[in-house]
Amino acid sequence: MKTRSQTGPKPLKTVALAPRPSSPKRRLRPKPSGKGDPRAPKKPPTAFFYFLEDFRKTYKQENPSAKTMREIGKACGEKWKTMTFEERVKYYDIATEKRAEFEKAVVEYNKKKDSGEMSEESDVDYN
Repeated sequence: MKTRSQTGPKPLKTVALAPRPSSPKRRLRPKPSGKGDPRAPKKPPTAFFYFLEDFRKTYKQENPSAKTMREIGKACGEKWKTMTFEERVKYYDIATEKRAEFEKAVVEYNKKKDSGEMSEESDVDYN
């Protein structure tokens, strides 16, 4: 007869556990459905992008060797940071005007959408 020390330990019963979530802090966001209405007005650019448009033209003339957008973007960002508010006002005014036009267009779009003028079967070419 074998004693307890001579026999191996008895195998434990294993129980299948449900998989644990990877991290309780990380929450998945619901993915947006579709791209929205292609007829909806597009948001206007910010003041920085209007500045970028002007700056890009002058920078390319002054530095014809600058080929990449990365170089131009870095130079533009540095210039924007060093500009005073008075120099930036021109671009803020343009952005404010475009934003007002956008808001008017959104109001008109919502009126048409609510009144039924924009139906799902309207003649819109998605290609």
